[in-house]
Amino acid sequence: MRNPFIRNSYARELKQLALENNGEPLSVLNDVVFKAMLSANNEDSREALRSLLSACTRRQVAAVQILNNDLTPAHLNAKSARLDVHVTFNDGEAADLEMQASREDDELGARSIFYSAMLLSGQQIRGKPYRRIKRVYQIFFLNFMLFPHSEKLPRRYFYQEEEEHDRLSEATEIIFYELPKLEGRLSEILAGKKGTGSLTEEEKWCMYMKYRHEGRAGGMIERLCGEEEGIMRAEKAVTKVSRDYRRFALKMAEMKNSMDRAQALLIAQEKGEKEGLEKGRMENSLEIAQKLKARGRPIDEIAEDTGLSRKAIEKL
Repeated sequence: MRNPFIRNSYARELKQLALENNGEPLSVLNDVVFKAMLSANNEDSREALRSLLSACTRRQVAAVQILNNDLTPAHLNAKSARLDVHVTFNDGEAADLEMQASREDDELGARSIFYSAMLLSGQQIRGKPYRRIKRVYQIFFLNFMLFPHSEKLPRRYFYQEEEEHDRLSEATEIIFYELPKLEGRLSEILAGKKGTGSLTEEEKWCMYMKYRHEGRAGGMIERLCGEEEGIMRAEKAVTKVSRDYRRFALKMAEMKNSMDRAQALLIAQEKGEKEGLEKGRMENSLEIAQKLKARGRPIDEIAEDTGLSRKAIEKL
C-alpha cells in the first residue's frame, strides 16, 4: 500500500512548481516532475520506474516498491538524507534515483558514496551473515558535465583493486548519467545519420528525460515512445502530471486574479475615502474662512489659519 505522505508531498511540490514556473511547459529535468513521473500512484508510473530501473541496473526487474524518501540516520547527530526516488526491488535490493538539474557543489562524488552507504545501512541484517547484504544502486541523472575528460555514458563505479581491478564486493554500484553528453547523438538523429535503434536502452531513457520538453526533438520522442513501452508509460505519467500541474497553475492564476481584483477594489475604496476626507476638510476650511472674513479678519491671517489660498478666500 502506498504511503499517503508520498502523494501529499507530491501535491505540495507540484503546487509550488505551478507557483514558480508561471505556466511554462514541464521538463523531466525538474526534480519535482522526475519524482512525480516515477512515484505517482498509478500503473504507468510503476511500469516506467520498473523499466527505467531495469535499464540502469542492466538486469530484469520484476517489481518495484516505493519507500519513504527520508533516510533515517544512525543516531540523532548524524547527517540525514532526503532522496528523490527511493525504491526496493528483487527481493531486497535497493536504489536511489536522483535528478540533478544544475551543479550546486563539487561534492557529488562524496554525496554518492554517503547515499549508497545509507542505503546499505538501512538493510535489516542484524544477526545475519554479511553475505546476506543486498546490492544497492546509487543512480544520478545530471544535466551538466561532472567528468568532462570523458564522453563515456554512463560512468559506473564499484569498490575494486586499483591495478588489477578485481572487485572487493558487488554490494554497491554508483552510476552517473551526464545528459549533456547526448547532444552529439541527438544531432546525428535529427540529421538522419542515425536512427533511435542505434541507442542503447539506457541512452533512450536519457534522451527522453533530456529532450522530452524540447520542440526540436518531438519526432524522436514519439519514436522512443513507440519503441519502448517503459518510455511510453513514462510519457503517459508525465501527461497526467501535466494535467495536475495545469490544474494547479489555473488555480494559482485564478487566485492571483482574485487577489488582484480585491487589491484594486481596496485601493479604489481607500482612494474614495481619501478624496471624501479631503473634500470634507476643504468644505470645513471654506466655512471657517467665510465666517472669519465676515468678521473682518485679514485675508493673510485667514489663509494662515485655514491653509486656503488668498485667491480661494477672495472668492468667498
